[in-house]
Amino acid sequence: MMDQVFVGVETGGTKILARIMDAGGRVVAEGRWPTTTPEVALANLVTFIAGVVSVGQSLAAIGIAAFGPLVRDEISGDYGRVLNTPKPGWSGSNLRAGLAARFAVPVVIDTDVNAAGRAEWQLGAGRGLRCLAYVTVGTGIGGGLLVDGRPLQGALHPEIGHISVPRRAHDAAHSMCPFHENCVEGLAAGPAIARRLGGNRALADDSAVLDLVAHYLGDLAVTLVLTWSPERIVWGGGVMATPGLLERLRSRLGKALAGYGVGEAAIAPDFCVLPVLDDPGLEGALLMARDSPYPRARPAGSGRRLAGSSLSSQLKKR
Repeated sequence: MMDQVFVGVETGGTKILARIMDAGGRVVAEGRWPTTTPEVALANLVTFIAGVVSVGQSLAAIGIAAFGPLVRDEISGDYGRVLNTPKPGWSGSNLRAGLAARFAVPVVIDTDVNAAGRAEWQLGAGRGLRCLAYVTVGTGIGGGLLVDGRPLQGALHPEIGHISVPRRAHDAAHSMCPFHENCVEGLAAGPAIARRLGGNRALADDSAVLDLVAHYLGDLAVTLVLTWSPERIVWGGGVMATPGLLERLRSRLGKALAGYGVGEAAIAPDFCVLPVLDDPGLEGALLMARDSPYPRARPAGSGRRLAGSSLSSQLKKR
């Protein structure tokens, strides 16, 4: 019997990551490319996957954690298609369909935040919780809500980065979102921060901009608390690695709730936290690949969760 391997892919605003893992949890190969066009991304991934999967190995499934908005309905003929997005050249593209046409295996896709949330719920900061929100703040801002490990889905999927927030006094900066003038992504995501800073200054070195970003993200957190009522919010993405940002965000959240009853849980120290996993989106993509509908025998102990472990390290311990 040939050894099965699984592929996880994460598409981001600036980079695309891929990881190939065998059934025992061993990382076979990893790839990283800048995000340019859908055509280049597909060509890079096809070359990478075909070049790594060797004789004696069987490609079992591919999972994709993708920026959105996108079609998540698995029975739709447009499954995986990217809808109108601020990312130039990606509207209407379908990386999932391209990979499915090249490799005769299941190719499943979800938003990057849903995939990351799933990984943190199962393996990281959300273990033991019923209701977990995951927010990423990087090139864009997105979020997903998981209830019992299943992401919220309605007509499409949540697009919280485009929620409007009240402008702070004297903030006249132009929004970086081509669709909305006052959405939190346009005011506080990576491109907006870079424009506010100008030059080569770091966010941590400009207290005024740091306060402004924390203010807008705190207002977003208030909206999530009042609408989703999660037990915890995990804040991922490169911007959230800025020293002091999470603490200022927590402070703004508490002030904005102003003592309202639901705020008691939201001001707890462990309500707003950073991810435990190093690459939650990629880990989530691999989880999707492993759970995709193809015939296989599940490894012994596959339902167990081990504290503080990634999917790769968890599988290695089985």
